[in-house]
Amino acid sequence: MVKRLISADTSEILKMSRQELKKSIQASEGRVVLSENVAGRESFIGDITNAEIAKAFGADLILLNGVDVFEPTIFGLDVDSENVVNRLHELVGCPIGVNLEPVDLNMAMLEERLAIPLGRQANQETFERINQLNFDFVCLTGNPGTGVSNRSIIQAIKLAKQYFDGLIIAGKMHGAGSDEAVVDLASVTAFIDAGADVILVPAVGTVPGFDMEDLKAVVRLAHQENVLVMSTIGTSQESSAIATIQNIALQNKIAGVDIQHIGDAGYGGVAPVENIYEMSKVLRGMRHTVSRMARSIKR
Repeated sequence: MVKRLISADTSEILKMSRQELKKSIQASEGRVVLSENVAGRESFIGDITNAEIAKAFGADLILLNGVDVFEPTIFGLDVDSENVVNRLHELVGCPIGVNLEPVDLNMAMLEERLAIPLGRQANQETFERINQLNFDFVCLTGNPGTGVSNRSIIQAIKLAKQYFDGLIIAGKMHGAGSDEAVVDLASVTAFIDAGADVILVPAVGTVPGFDMEDLKAVVRLAHQENVLVMSTIGTSQESSAIATIQNIALQNKIAGVDIQHIGDAGYGGVAPVENIYEMSKVLRGMRHTVSRMARSIKR
């Protein structure tokens, strides 16, 4: 029987398979925090990684943004590209994921398209590469202006199922420049049918027009199929006042999400540490917050 993530030791977590990690998150009952950070940017504290900072303030999962997986670099790590993820595992003792973007060149855009390297895009070669690098999960989503569409996410999920062994998270935090709905139940159904383990949606309070009832409908649909849901703050509101973070965290927990993501739009490419800490406290109280912050990675 797998242990819930919020109570597990590093030695247990890093041995988990894809399905075991999913069950461990599910067993945590909406109390899991994921921190996204920009991997290559000079970190908030210049001689350590943003991942270490986020983990120290209560993050359970680390998501790296802006990584060219063919030439991966993480600020604060002085190791060769083949060992960056293994080294980061040693430093933070928790699952590590990466964003890959399913760019749709045929998508109508609402803004100028931002070109990104092939090593950041979702394709067979990048899925094979992140398997080699020992990433624990992949997030199929889009940064602002990259032109990621729901139909391209569906195709990327199918590829990931073939070429990647880890957990698959899929969906849009915001429009990513595309002229389409950020979330609709037909797309969520297609993501599930394609093989997603976790459906990614904007947190209520972050994207205009996506409200509590919309989120509850996604949660009901996903949970009926034994698929998890992650709410995301991908609109720079991760650097808002603590009261905003408290409100977002509590409202999305009420809706039933399994993971809450806090984005990277703070100084140095990581959310303000007090907001990571506050999200942790809202979702699980001081006891479990201290447990995640104080638990040694040597256990």
